[in-house]
Amino acid sequence: MEREGLSHVSSDGTPRMVDVGAKEVTARSATAECEVRLPPAIEELFRDGDLRTKKGPVFHTAIIAGTMAAKRTSELIPFCHPLPIEDCALAISMKDSRTVRIECTVKVHHRTGVEMEALTGASVAALTVYDMCKSVSHEIVIGELRLVRKEGGKSDVRA
Repeated sequence: MEREGLSHVSSDGTPRMVDVGAKEVTARSATAECEVRLPPAIEELFRDGDLRTKKGPVFHTAIIAGTMAAKRTSELIPFCHPLPIEDCALAISMKDSRTVRIECTVKVHHRTGVEMEALTGASVAALTVYDMCKSVSHEIVIGELRLVRKEGGKSDVRA
């Protein structure tokens, strides 16, 4: 039994993994997004698209890092089920001259959703942008991280 709607806490307050064994396997997907705000010193470097630093191409590296993170979410978040992710797609672009927009979409056929995988992928991609640009400025701000879409399972969500 859940405690007041918290699926990962039993009625006696003990943390627990949710038993998904009785749920149907269905197609599930989730999309999360995160923004990274750049200070003027870095804005100039992104004027022509993806920046290449001494560490390599920023956006391409962030895509790889975000994909790796999404696949390892269950190792990072204690009660996430390990999932056989079928697709993980990251898109990174400049929303405006000082804002990087990161979108991560994850898909699976399973008994549980992939919201945490999408959120983890987007957040680690944002952290990678920060890491690769911090030598120019530490005034980078990782902004709002949010779920924008979830499909499959009990309910669909669109933000």
